[in-house]
Amino acid sequence: MDGMVDATLRTRRFPLPSRGGEMAALEFGPADRPLDIVFCHANGFNAQTYRTILAPLGATLRILAIDLRGHGATTLPTKLENRPGWAEYRDDLLALLPHVTTGPVVVAGHSMGATTSLMAAAQTPETIGRLVLFDPVLSPDRTELAPTDIAQSPLVQGALRRRPVFDSRPAALAAYQGRGAFKTWSDEQLADYVAAGFHDLEDGRVQLACAPAWEASNFSVYDGQAWAAAQSCPCPVRIFRAEHGSTCRVDGHIEALTATGRYRIETVPGTSHFLPMERPDLVREALAQAVAGLAS
Repeated sequence: MDGMVDATLRTRRFPLPSRGGEMAALEFGPADRPLDIVFCHANGFNAQTYRTILAPLGATLRILAIDLRGHGATTLPTKLENRPGWAEYRDDLLALLPHVTTGPVVVAGHSMGATTSLMAAAQTPETIGRLVLFDPVLSPDRTELAPTDIAQSPLVQGALRRRPVFDSRPAALAAYQGRGAFKTWSDEQLADYVAAGFHDLEDGRVQLACAPAWEASNFSVYDGQAWAAAQSCPCPVRIFRAEHGSTCRVDGHIEALTATGRYRIETVPGTSHFLPMERPDLVREALAQAVAGLAS
């Protein structure tokens, strides 16, 4: 990567006492420029996972990629009991925004981070001017499952089976290389995920920053608040859906959404749920266009 772009990368920490801890983030781009974009990652990932995707934009734009609660270096508490659904992430983002911007910004995200962005935009139209969402978790037909059904779902069971501790980051990297969700990732993308996705233990081993139980809980507590936010969100929204295995299940409702004049929904050929890793060029182009559209 270009050294000048690398030099724009900064580590940030934001105390959020009303939320019980600190939010960690990576910042790209000119420090003296008003913030252009806030980016929110997917369940189980972290801000650094998207470094190679976002950093080239730092040549001209200022971008803040955050670690959501229970992920990366963020220290907000992770209480599993009586969680308020993904409104917890929404409220964290809403608490952060006054610390980083005073005017309309583009907010973007992938999967759970995209849904979090949508839910926040419905609450603060004066701060979030445009949304760019990459395969958000969104469905109008989400039915409430019995607790036993949720516990047995493949997503929850898969998260709970994740190995939490490895001898080292290189050992974790070797275990993930070319497997499962990581099959379509570049080596550099996977290395970035592993670098920030583990915490060091005193005995020299490393432990997942996003605990398997927390990742599983995120699947379990998803509810209908996201679809309600989609219907009320007042700002322009651009959605990119995966062609295969998409979590944006809005078929039958696309015409109604686009008829509002706020939504633009596209399916990206040849992509999976990990669309940002597979099409970083598209991500960068869409984000740059959103910033330009907000300024016009």
